[in-house]
Amino acid sequence: MITKPENIIEGIQRQCDRVREILPLYDEIPTGVFAATMMRNSIKAAEAAIASGDVLAMIAAYKDLEGYEA
Repeated sequence: MITKPENIIEGIQRQCDRVREILPLYDEIPTGVFAATMMRNSIKAAEAAIASGDVLAMIAAYKDLEGYEA
């Protein structure tokens, strides 16, 4: 199956959605509050990078979001 390549904005949006899906897992555990806060800050930074049109900030935001896992 051939998939269409995505642009940086689509990639960031996909990563934001993925991180939003795993956020409740971190909210459920007492020691997950710090990680959940970091995830929310990363999502806000990613959205700000998109809004500003700063490509370097978008790349950094993508890599930051990519690092979160369930």
